This record gives sequence, structure tokens and C-alpha cells, in this order.
Amino acid sequence: MNTLTRAQLAEAIYSQVGLSRNESASLLESVLEKMSAALEAGEPVKISAFGTFVVRQKGQRVGRNPKTGVEVPILPRKVLSFRPSQVLKARINGDAVPEDAEA
Repeated sequence: MNTLTRAQLAEAIYSQVGLSRNESASLLESVLEKMSAALEAGEPVKISAFGTFVVRQKGQRVGRNPKTGVEVPILPRKVLSFRPSQVLKARINGDAVPEDAEA
């Protein structure tokens, strides 16, 4: 299984959209920066027919060191979660796309 990289995404934009390689890379960086800025500000990022990225706040809890068994406090933190759309779930599972799914 290979990882899809920024360079591969920029190359796909270059070959499919017709922008120059530099313009394609710049466009990709702009989109990723805009998404990152929105998530930093606590705003969800919804991409239709793909999914939604959301920053959630997790509260403090008590964890346990698996090696020693000693209880350790886990501090509150923010986590990034992704919820795929019904369209993406259907594509991954090879199912037909639901009619009421996002377009």
C-alpha cells in the first residue's frame, strides 16, 4: 500500500487541470493552508462527497502505564477527527452511491 504524497497530488493537478507544475503545487499548498487555518480556528472543514474534518476537545482523564500499571493523568487536548461522507463510504465498499447522499 503506497501513501499519496503532496508531490503526487500536485502532479495530478498538473496533468488533469493544465496548470504549470509550479502553479499546481502552489494551488495545492493554498488549499491545504486554508484547511489548516480553519481547523486551527476550531472550524469544521467539510468537503462535499468526501467527508468532514473536525477538531474535538478531549477532557482530562486517568490513564495507566501498561508496563508498570501506574496511573498517569492524561491532560486535556484537542484531536482531529475525520468523518467520511456516505458517498466515500460507498466508493470504498464498492457499493452503489445512495440517492440521498451528498453530491
